[in-house]
Amino acid sequence: MTQVIQMITATQADWTGLVLRLTLAAMILPHGAQKLLGWFGGYGFKGTMQYFTGTAGLPAFIAFLVIMGESIGGLLLVAGVGTRVAALWVGAIMLGAMLTVHWQNGFFMNWFGANKGEGIEFFILALGIVAAILVTGGGKLSVDSVISP
Repeated sequence: MTQVIQMITATQADWTGLVLRLTLAAMILPHGAQKLLGWFGGYGFKGTMQYFTGTAGLPAFIAFLVIMGESIGGLLLVAGVGTRVAALWVGAIMLGAMLTVHWQNGFFMNWFGANKGEGIEFFILALGIVAAILVTGGGKLSVDSVISP
């Protein structure tokens, strides 16, 4: 068990992990706040669950994991607690959204509203950040750096 905790919390004590995890958190937390709390024009937990399970056809358990991953996962990234697990969680959400919703819209984001939806370039960036966090860990000022054996 100690080896598993060490694998999850081990981190390089540099600024790279800090910058990466705060960047990913800054991107995902507002989306989580929309889905969980209804902030920033979101529908809140109930409305998001209804959309995910009804319109999008996701199983309730997966819909719940998406909402929690974007909100709680984002908070874990800010604190640097279980950084690799939190980043992997967010990465799974990004990969799922990319493959099920955005893939059909091509590569580019829809900057000027000319296309039907957003492409996958944003998701590729997010997944790159996730991959880098999986390599480096939480970095400086992370709870992981304090508790890592």
